[in-house]
Amino acid sequence: MSLQDDLTAVRRSLNELVRSVERLERDVEDAARQAPAARQAPAAPRAPRQEGMVQVPDTPYDSSLWKDADDEGLGARGRRAP
Repeated sequence: MSLQDDLTAVRRSLNELVRSVERLERDVEDAARQAPAARQAPAAPRAPRQEGMVQVPDTPYDSSLWKDADDEGLGARGRRAP
């Protein structure tokens, strides 16, 4: 195919795409006008939202939480860097 044939094919495809999108937009608008309540599904029940601040205790965390944990970026404890 020549360059001109390719450009013609692209233009034709783009025009077809534009027509399809316009048709789809019209269909969606028609459906929205016919059944506005059916468009919105009932919302799932939500958990009640907690307002306000969360209290964080000042007491230190239990040291067993950090047992066998590596220091990020520093490697495992007891090993030396090369």
